[in-house]
Amino acid sequence: MPSDASPARVPRHLAVIMDGNGRWAERRRRPRAIGHRAGARAVNLCIDFCIEHGIQALTLFAFSSENWGRPDEEVGALMKLFLNALDREVDELHRCGVRVRFIGERERFGAAILARMDAAEATTRANTVLHLTIAASYGGRWDIANAARALAREVAAGRLQPDDIDEASLGLHMALADLPAPDLFIRTGGDLRISNFLLWQLAYTELWFTETLWPDVDAATLRQALADYAMRERRFGLTGAQAGTPQRNQE
Repeated sequence: MPSDASPARVPRHLAVIMDGNGRWAERRRRPRAIGHRAGARAVNLCIDFCIEHGIQALTLFAFSSENWGRPDEEVGALMKLFLNALDREVDELHRCGVRVRFIGERERFGAAILARMDAAEATTRANTVLHLTIAASYGGRWDIANAARALAREVAAGRLQPDDIDEASLGLHMALADLPAPDLFIRTGGDLRISNFLLWQLAYTELWFTETLWPDVDAATLRQALADYAMRERRFGLTGAQAGTPQRNQE
């Protein structure tokens, strides 16, 4: 990141699709589960990086709604890894002032994982150094549908008129409604899509893609993403003059 970067140039909220664990393992002729374990180490590095750079919120796409359709062996290995990480990491995250929470269809997880998710959230609820959100069994379309159902219940109960439904009221029922929208989205692994992740929240997020597989992500990779973000002109549909951002120098 440029040495003269001001706090305004650092994203408040970073969202990440951690892609490439399976390919990382396959290139080494190892089971895909080994790649997921290696990816867990990169998660710790990313959390430390966010704390060091003053990023306020980090949202990680850990397991999508569609991932339930993967082979049973891989899903089982992921659930075991998830369970072990909750047992192993929460106390350290709490010590570092990290608030942990989960978004997604929780009811699809087993009782043991659900209990640990609840415990992690309760233990870390008051922490403010970093808001860490794990999107697990999550899909952006599910998120929007879930918000629509909440508004439909309000209408059915007579507490809301259909004509009063607008973007703001729908947004209040979306996951992460209490956080600023992601400023920067990172996807590793080379694919150039957002894969049903935070469809509502990413409307004006800056997107950054890298060929680097998630287990190979290091601080240099993340610094490169932040340096690129610092050079972006964020206009939110306005002109540069209206948004108050300097125009890039033209060659």
